[in-house]
Amino acid sequence: MDAFLANLFNGLSWGMLLFLISIGLTIIFGVMGVLNFAHGSLFMLGAYLCMQFVRWTGSFWTGLLLGPPLVAAMAVAIERFFLRPLYGRDVSLQLLLTFGLMLFLDDGVRLIWGAAYHVVQPPDALSGSVSIFSQSYPLYRLFLVVLGPLVGLALWAFFSFTLWGKLLRAAAMDRQMAEIVGVRVPVLFTAVFAFGAWLAAVGGALAAPHQSVGPAMGERIIIESFIVVVIGGMGSFPGAFVGALILGLLNSFGTTFFPQVQMALPYILLAAILLTRPRGLFGAES
Repeated sequence: MDAFLANLFNGLSWGMLLFLISIGLTIIFGVMGVLNFAHGSLFMLGAYLCMQFVRWTGSFWTGLLLGPPLVAAMAVAIERFFLRPLYGRDVSLQLLLTFGLMLFLDDGVRLIWGAAYHVVQPPDALSGSVSIFSQSYPLYRLFLVVLGPLVGLALWAFFSFTLWGKLLRAAAMDRQMAEIVGVRVPVLFTAVFAFGAWLAAVGGALAAPHQSVGPAMGERIIIESFIVVVIGGMGSFPGAFVGALILGLLNSFGTTFFPQVQMALPYILLAAILLTRPRGLFGAES
């Protein structure tokens, strides 16, 4: 029972981090039609900036507050000067560009912070452990488990009830019609790309106390995020949440019960979904 609870909460906490980056990836694809390979590097950059602000100020909350907006500002420049000229052209150009940006950002991190791995301590209010069914569990990971659904509900309310959310949905469904009725789609696209990057950076900052901060952390997360998006359905909001939960739990329980094939389990699940339901669990018919 103790091992089951530990794996359950480990899977849930990792799944919520996956959800934060996957939902940004989903929003960018759903509205803009862009598959951003550099999304994992933005996640990594959020973790590094959080770590740097913690070193300067001694406060994790300062790093969480100030790091993601800097990443979002960088995303504005990326969208405006690099991605925008490629809209309407072959999608392979976008893939090559974002892949090149990923390599550039990864090497930039190594030049600035080096190739070593770093540890960020959780804030004092979330340090220590709590007892759940006589099982001790880190308070910070429990915080991530609670935070994920709250973020999901906030985003659902934003897209369902706010003017900006409705504009984003309109642009996703029919860009030309949105332009006809007066929506400034280029500005909207820039805001969407920056918002998705901000979500990735928030996920990176939150991941800093959860795992070591290193130059390779973006590579794993972007692979798993694409798996989440495909499992849940391209552009599907609930699909990103459910897919992240499934993959987080699969990684956690797979490490304990199937250690020999644990690394292959996400790809086996991906193959099974593509063979039985190619549009994903919540994807719409195209």
